[in-house]
Amino acid sequence: MSVSYRQPGVVLTDRRFTVPLDHEDPTGETIELYAREVVASDKADREDLPWLVYLQGGPGFGANRFVGRQAWLDRALDEYRVLLLDQRGTGHSTPLTRQTLPLRGGPAEQADHLTRFRADSIVRDCETIRPALTGGVPWTVLGQSFGGFCTVNYLSTAPEGLRAAVVTGGLPSLDAHADDVYRAAYPRIERKVAAHYDRYPQDVARARRIAEHLLCHERVLPGGYRLTAEAFQSLGIMLGGSEGSHRLHFLLENAFVRTPQGHELSDAFQEEVQNLLSYAGHPLYALVHEACYGQGSRPTAWSAERVRAEFPQFDAAKTLAGDGPLLFTGESIHPWMFDCDPALRPLRDTAELLAARTDWQPLYDPARLAANEVPVAAAVYHDDMYVDATHSLQTARSIRGLRTWVTDEFEHDGVRAGGPRVLDRLIALTRDEA
Repeated sequence: MSVSYRQPGVVLTDRRFTVPLDHEDPTGETIELYAREVVASDKADREDLPWLVYLQGGPGFGANRFVGRQAWLDRALDEYRVLLLDQRGTGHSTPLTRQTLPLRGGPAEQADHLTRFRADSIVRDCETIRPALTGGVPWTVLGQSFGGFCTVNYLSTAPEGLRAAVVTGGLPSLDAHADDVYRAAYPRIERKVAAHYDRYPQDVARARRIAEHLLCHERVLPGGYRLTAEAFQSLGIMLGGSEGSHRLHFLLENAFVRTPQGHELSDAFQEEVQNLLSYAGHPLYALVHEACYGQGSRPTAWSAERVRAEFPQFDAAKTLAGDGPLLFTGESIHPWMFDCDPALRPLRDTAELLAARTDWQPLYDPARLAANEVPVAAAVYHDDMYVDATHSLQTARSIRGLRTWVTDEFEHDGVRAGGPRVLDRLIALTRDEA
């Protein structure tokens, strides 16, 4: 059953679908998918509009919630019916959390279950629901970040379902191991931190002071998160967004308050940090983040943690023993997060089993991509903190007919921060109009 309602300038319809948990066993267990259709309220001929399905970044996040015609949605609604899909395990689709995963059994059963929540399964979900929505007509896909990984899998496995494809900040390497991804990532993160300190030089002393405090004091945040110096460093994930440097600065300037016992971390700081660091709202991200790179028999084996050891400048204790600036880290998952975060603690054994897994299926088909006939355009952000531009451009050259727009005007969230302009440019590229 679908339910329709209105926001300013749009008509929304909530839709639910039932799909196989394992698409190799279509008569077996099923799960529920939720999606929200958005149509401009002035489109009387909505049934004739082509479909655009949005694949959100992550992995592990539900589709963005918009009010009216915000951001890229304003451009899309000029000519599309838009489907905002909560990918399996996220949002209002059958959720995966510390509370629900025990329904699958113990850690081994949970880990096996989680192997079905990568890009390949998401694409097969799309192909299962597409005929019900479009009558079998191909649709356009907009893939942001991890949604771009899904889009490249779509081009590899089911290009017949695509009218066109648009990727923003999400062209993955076709064959890089997670180790290769993080060896490329840490130098980019270091550049982002340096740029932040150039913008806000006062934050050098502030960050050091906070880290020094955390090295000397056990700090458990109000929600139960154990804040360590390493956990504090992981706030650098903010630096990959258009406003992230400014938000980090405002956070750091409110860190301490004077009390009768001396200077302490302020309640306001602790509350905001808890919200920023906790994976309670999206635990699937922490569980399958490295698994989204898994292909073949080589385990991911906590890649970000192992590769970090190759970059000793990120070691907080060593940095604070000298006089250098503390380096924040970025979009990476580490085993200690499953000790610090109460939303992840019960899932530590499950995460260990996923990290050790050696039977990952391939995600991309280079031969099929080389013969691609689907119009494809991709925005590649010049110094994207989350997705390596060099890897993205190598992949772009491997997909026949793909047109790139390489820009340093935007960060990783350019499709949202740039309003209608980014999507408009990419749609034009798929039509050879730009």
